[in-house]
Amino acid sequence: MIKEGQQHHRKVNSEISFREIVIRIREWWRYLLSKWITIIAFALLGGAIGFWYVGTKKPVYTATTTFVLEDEKSGSGLGSLAGLAAIASVDLGVGGGGIFQGDNIYELYKSRKMVVQTLLSEIQVKGKKQLLVERYIDFNGLRKNWVERPDLKSLSFKIDSVIEGTPALKSNRLRDSVLTSIVSDITKNALIVGKPDKKLSIVRVDVSSRDEMFAKEFNEKIVKNVNNFYLQTKTKKSLQNVKIMQRKTDSVRAVMNGDIYTAVAVADATPNLNPTRQVQRIAPAQKAQFSAEANKAILSALVQNLEMSKVSLMKETPLLQVIDEPFYPLPITRSSKLLAIVAGCFVFGLLAVLVLIFKKVFDDLNLNGGK
Repeated sequence: MIKEGQQHHRKVNSEISFREIVIRIREWWRYLLSKWITIIAFALLGGAIGFWYVGTKKPVYTATTTFVLEDEKSGSGLGSLAGLAAIASVDLGVGGGGIFQGDNIYELYKSRKMVVQTLLSEIQVKGKKQLLVERYIDFNGLRKNWVERPDLKSLSFKIDSVIEGTPALKSNRLRDSVLTSIVSDITKNALIVGKPDKKLSIVRVDVSSRDEMFAKEFNEKIVKNVNNFYLQTKTKKSLQNVKIMQRKTDSVRAVMNGDIYTAVAVADATPNLNPTRQVQRIAPAQKAQFSAEANKAILSALVQNLEMSKVSLMKETPLLQVIDEPFYPLPITRSSKLLAIVAGCFVFGLLAVLVLIFKKVFDDLNLNGGK
């Protein structure tokens, strides 16, 4: 009997609890409906703020460049050439596996070296030269934020030197810090590099900015800088091999030509030679002739290896051809006013509901506490 009574008591409590929850929800619903004017007012305020925000926000310009990157794998069919090249102690670079294979070129675009090099490039603005980094600082109004910092306000990005065609700046902690901040902003918010389709060998580079000129110029110059660096680094080893082989070939050819002229010069120097003194003509002439024949054999091998090195260089040079470049006017991306209004209404309406709920809970607590 006691167990049956306990079970009945639990069942009654369960039903009462569920009923209380339903009643409580209905009370909250009626309370919020009674405050519909407040909720709608807040929602309309949020929609107005969203509309104002979109109206004051500057449009974003996007510059796009697409290019073909076809990288032929080295090493195919060059095994026999590597063996012949070993005669002259020359490495053709066969089977070396490249550091710039695959998708590594994408990371080059976002490397600090490439972005800074691009920012230090000059552009023409109303007939005057200006660095891209100065253009970035101007349209972002950074110098206005630096008014209270004289060291920042007077900061100069004038190029100190040019090393192998690349603009360079002397080490300066403050300037390096500003450049690092700008590079971080560009790589995270402005620069997108990738393939439109993974099955294709087409690479797409997008640069977005509130300044149309900066977007176009930065896009063109970073594509040029990165692609040139990629080609030079990719073929650097093979190009060095070609230069070494060319110098050796030219050196041996010069020695061989000298020996040929020496043999002829000996005969010309002894026109009426005494038959008993043949050693004066034959010995030097044969010596020069032997040296010429030896150098001729060496030259033949060197010429073969030189041509092999050139073939290797051609095979390692990737096909990199620009397809589309950015042109004015650039495509503009604007935030949707309708979406901003809807989002503003939803956020502020939800905020009003939460405030009203919190207020009612607080009032109920005070009322119960007073009793």
